[in-house]
Amino acid sequence: MHAAEVSLEKSSAGEWLILAIIRYSIFGSPNIGIYSLATDKFVMLPAGVSARKIERAEKVLKVKAVSLDLGYSKLIGILAAANSHGIILPHYISDEEVSFIRKQLDVRVDRLNSKHTSLGNLILANDRGAVVAPLFSRREVRRIEETLAVDAASSPLVGLPLPGSLAVATNQGALVHPEASEEEKKLLSEVLKVPVSVGTINGGVTFLSSGILINSHGALVGAFTTGPELMGISAILPSKARSRTRDSSKPLNRKS
Repeated sequence: MHAAEVSLEKSSAGEWLILAIIRYSIFGSPNIGIYSLATDKFVMLPAGVSARKIERAEKVLKVKAVSLDLGYSKLIGILAAANSHGIILPHYISDEEVSFIRKQLDVRVDRLNSKHTSLGNLILANDRGAVVAPLFSRREVRRIEETLAVDAASSPLVGLPLPGSLAVATNQGALVHPEASEEEKKLLSEVLKVPVSVGTINGGVTFLSSGILINSHGALVGAFTTGPELMGISAILPSKARSRTRDSSKPLNRKS
């Protein structure tokens, strides 16, 4: 596992601040984004993740965590798309699962009646807008807009109908595949209403959402994420979050 920079700050009350970016794994995998998703209101993790890891995710992302499986699958990040307003799920998710999520998170939860079920790969959203795969019909796009309470634009990225896989977005910024065109970056910026930069994850992986769990407060990144990649990720976090990274497997080393 790559070493991580450790740099802590004290608050005005003299307390050590929670670090904003940490390396993380789920079930021993650096592909943490396929198992989970995060917004500025909540983080969803698969059933079976340890209480210690759940607590760490809550502290870094500063939101409530809920642990569950979707349709007997742990691939939450592939199946579901969300922002702080709502969650959109594949059509086959049960009534019981929908009710559980609504009760736990108090957000709108809808199922999309579509043959396309890998919604996390097909929808890129923050609280201001969404970019969706051109595979969806206009009726399906309207349902996505209603559930997430944002306007959506249909567009591929780098020639693939996978905006949710090839980019990640928060209410602070978006990170996209290095080969995204200037026109594509402009579209993302206009729709999501945030600055856009390019980057990779886990040592060069261009399917960014596969290895990162991020919101406006912090980020969990796959264990193979390099120092330069961390710098790129910190660029789409608030300024207070920058340059504070650590490896979740290592104890805190306090520096004054």
